[in-house]
Amino acid sequence: MKILVTGSAGFIGSFVADYLLDIGYHKVYCIDDLSGGFLRNINKKSVFTKLDLRDRKKVERYVSRVKPELIYHLAADAAEGRSQFVPQSCTDRNYVAYLNLLVPAIKNGLKKIVVVSSMSVYGAQQTPFSESLYPKPEDIYGINKFSMEKSTEILAKVFGFKFTIIRPHNVYGPRQNLSDPYRNVIAIFINSLLGKKIFYIYGSGKQKRAFTYIADCAPYIAQAGLVDKANGEVINIGPKEYHTINDISKIILKEFFGDSIPQKYQPQYLPFRPQEVIEAYCTCQKAEKILAYKTKTNLREGIRKTIEWARKIGYQKPVYLKDFELVNSTTPLTWRKKLI
Repeated sequence: MKILVTGSAGFIGSFVADYLLDIGYHKVYCIDDLSGGFLRNINKKSVFTKLDLRDRKKVERYVSRVKPELIYHLAADAAEGRSQFVPQSCTDRNYVAYLNLLVPAIKNGLKKIVVVSSMSVYGAQQTPFSESLYPKPEDIYGINKFSMEKSTEILAKVFGFKFTIIRPHNVYGPRQNLSDPYRNVIAIFINSLLGKKIFYIYGSGKQKRAFTYIADCAPYIAQAGLVDKANGEVINIGPKEYHTINDISKIILKEFFGDSIPQKYQPQYLPFRPQEVIEAYCTCQKAEKILAYKTKTNLREGIRKTIEWARKIGYQKPVYLKDFELVNSTTPLTWRKKLI
């Protein structure tokens, strides 16, 4: 079976590709535009091609040549909080890019696609979010992800391919892009400390989130493409336990410095980012039932492993956008003045 993994030089995508190769699949094709991923993450046993999914003609030629039967779609511009300030770019890199892939895939014999969506589709509804909730996204990124989900469902009915939609929790761990100043709070905090800088917390820090270590996520995403009972399902992946951003801050400082935390590295608090959901964590019963999901890595252990990896990589200078499409007084100060 020919398998295609998009976003395969990135964080989650690279681990999904590794898992598939490790369990014996040999025809694993990988694509990434390297805008947020790294060649060092690419498995040498895979067939890698640098490809920007926004380029419709190149994508059509690639898909018609490879003819993937199973696709894991992880390529994304996943900066949820930033999406309000770059709505056109967000849509081009998420929804439009996805259709650029899906349409030729259907024409060339697609049998199944696993769409990695986002918990952001739930919006600000009652927690814990269950898959039975109808999505009510609060941000442009969430709208894009929900559009991808619905388009998949509609086209699957019309053209007869199978699909599974995965909504992961906040995933963290080795291979995260430490140079991204817009997303992945754990990576941002750790990279700031590596650079001998303080980090910033938006709002009160009492926002509740569930965090998933990469080894407790990627294998289940991979299995979602291989298990028949996952067909047609929407599945949350992540632990039922939640933590506040203040909790995360304390654990990272403790694991980074030990018992002697310098006072100068205590976080600074800034206003909430616009459209930020205060409580975002999910149920996981469906993943347990269909994919045999288990949380094996607790938060402190996962953060410790992530810090160990980050120390080996070293501090990464943040990479900022040259311009936002829209800017006003609600644009976070950390982004406008490049404080991270």
